[in-house]
Amino acid sequence: MKLSVLYHGGTRYDILCGKHRVVTDQPVADGGQDAGPSPVELFVGSIASCIGYFVGQFCARHDIPHEGLSVEAEWSMAENPHRVGQVDISIHLPHRLLPELKDRLLKVAHGCTVHQSMALTPTIGIRLNPRSHRVPEVNLA
Repeated sequence: MKLSVLYHGGTRYDILCGKHRVVTDQPVADGGQDAGPSPVELFVGSIASCIGYFVGQFCARHDIPHEGLSVEAEWSMAENPHRVGQVDISIHLPHRLLPELKDRLLKVAHGCTVHQSMALTPTIGIRLNPRSHRVPEVNLA
């Protein structure tokens, strides 16, 4: 699996994944043009949308109406290092569930791929210019 991120000027970066383009930018208050969600907003949105997908699939398997399903996410930042420190997810279903289905639904929500990818931290390798092509050198002195 692969995607690319291209610099688009200012603080905007475009994520290219297959035939899709997702614009990320910083808010105006942080020097951006607010042309799209910030990477942090996209990160939290990925968690919430993944949970929404898993909950929707659970509802479909159990013939639970889920038109109107929504997922809200609130987060706060932490320091040392600077990062998302807390994410609180609220799942809103249009109908009440039996208690035994509620517990199963929450277990499924916790099993979403993005959440599990954070719970069992992936290895992230970062390399500079890993290809053999030559790029112009920049003198920062």
